[in-house]
Amino acid sequence: MSTTMIIGGTDGLGRFIAQRHADRGGTVVIAGRDAARAEAVAKEIGPAATGLGLDLARPETIAASAAGVPPLDHLVITASHQRPNTLRDFDVAAAVTAVTTKLVGYTEAVRVLSAHFTPEASVVLFGGLAKERPYPGSTVITTFNSAVTGLVKTLAIELAPHRVNALHPGLVGDSPRWRDADLGQQAERTPIGRLVTMDEIADAADFLLRNGGVNGHDLFVDGGFLTR
Repeated sequence: MSTTMIIGGTDGLGRFIAQRHADRGGTVVIAGRDAARAEAVAKEIGPAATGLGLDLARPETIAASAAGVPPLDHLVITASHQRPNTLRDFDVAAAVTAVTTKLVGYTEAVRVLSAHFTPEASVVLFGGLAKERPYPGSTVITTFNSAVTGLVKTLAIELAPHRVNALHPGLVGDSPRWRDADLGQQAERTPIGRLVTMDEIADAADFLLRNGGVNGHDLFVDGGFLTR
């Protein structure tokens, strides 16, 4: 069975994807900023999972943190510092952390971990719908998610023949982040009449990881929200 590493796998979509791979009999490496939390989540997922401390906001530490990683068939990176940051109250430190995590951290993680890739290994990087639909306070989020598009295109060239793609989820109605929020208006604006689910996002990630003909692409999983 395959070995998948999920950076950002301690909660939310990352944890859901990790659990899905483990339930299918795969080996899973879960990485997060807090090593103890990553190890605890790995124990919850099962014996095929291991936890690892790895901080994308400190890219200079990634190589040492990832030294013991096993050969990888798949790499999924969902981690981000995705907090609203308005121009009126612009938090420079938070912006630097967010951009460092998403761009420098993602790039360095892929560079370091590519040394562990098996011949058919593939990569999925998570962006977000703010790339196409900015909102008040999304300047930093929109910018780094837009940059993920450029990142996957250049990584697909630099890592060839390994494939690299981006997944941009819409609002995920049953995710821990959104399931208790009032998102009725957003659901009504989506042609399918509801928000997408964690299972649908995980299925899309699976597709990008396994389909050998898809490379350097952005995949939007939003129920058609961008058509409105």
